[in-house]
Amino acid sequence: MPGAQSPTVRRRRLAAELRRLRETAGLTCEEAADRLECSASKISRVETGRVSVTPRDVRDLLEIYGAPAELTEALISLARESRQKGWWHAFGDSVQPHFAMYLGMESEASEIRVYAVSRIPGLLQTTNYARAVMVAELVHRPNANLERVVAMLAERQRLASASGPKIWAVLDEAVVRRHVGGPEVMRAQLEYLLEVGTRPGISVQVIPFSGGAHPALGRPFTILAFPEPVDPDVVHVTGLTSALWVEDIADVHTYNLYFNHLCATALSFDDSAALIMAALKEL
Repeated sequence: MPGAQSPTVRRRRLAAELRRLRETAGLTCEEAADRLECSASKISRVETGRVSVTPRDVRDLLEIYGAPAELTEALISLARESRQKGWWHAFGDSVQPHFAMYLGMESEASEIRVYAVSRIPGLLQTTNYARAVMVAELVHRPNANLERVVAMLAERQRLASASGPKIWAVLDEAVVRRHVGGPEVMRAQLEYLLEVGTRPGISVQVIPFSGGAHPALGRPFTILAFPEPVDPDVVHVTGLTSALWVEDIADVHTYNLYFNHLCATALSFDDSAALIMAALKEL
């Protein structure tokens, strides 16, 4: 969602620059930590973008690395931006920490490529379908505020609609066959999926059961691409209570190859719509 000015993406960009400058200066994490009088683990966490860093620490690190004044001021400004709160902070405890990072990435993505194996991707869900999914998930979070979580999804979808990232969703046939929330909820969801699939910038394909095995069988993932060249693609692989982020360039390239293979394996857009329509008629 270009223009969202995500602090998460700013933090990732800052982390990459700090790592590059340290390596250019010929210093290890341990050596940089000694000079900053902190732990090497702190330098490592900062350079992976998993924690925010104060403008003062950035200034001190850049002095150690011998960065030019113009770059120093730009990165200090980036550090300030990276410490701001994202839109999802307004929903507090309704957003789990590992998902908050995903929202920060998604909020500035210009293209979202998602392979789903068991449920409709969040940005393409109806409210009632989303509520049914969340009710099932709350077995592990009994104190969560369901309507607060639903409201968060609605805001997420509103922001995506306003900024318009390209969305390419490849769904396993099980996604459209699984009856989530009962026949009426599922009927409305499939009708909505057919409708959004006709919108500019949104592509929906289905891999039929008859498609057989493929490299990503049973392994859902999302690839996020960004409008700025300094922000490389990243892959998000979600779990029940945590998430894996894949940022290594070679690994991300492999995921992109997998996604292209999935698109080739899936039915055409028209045939995918026909399969969804067939599932709809069976409800």
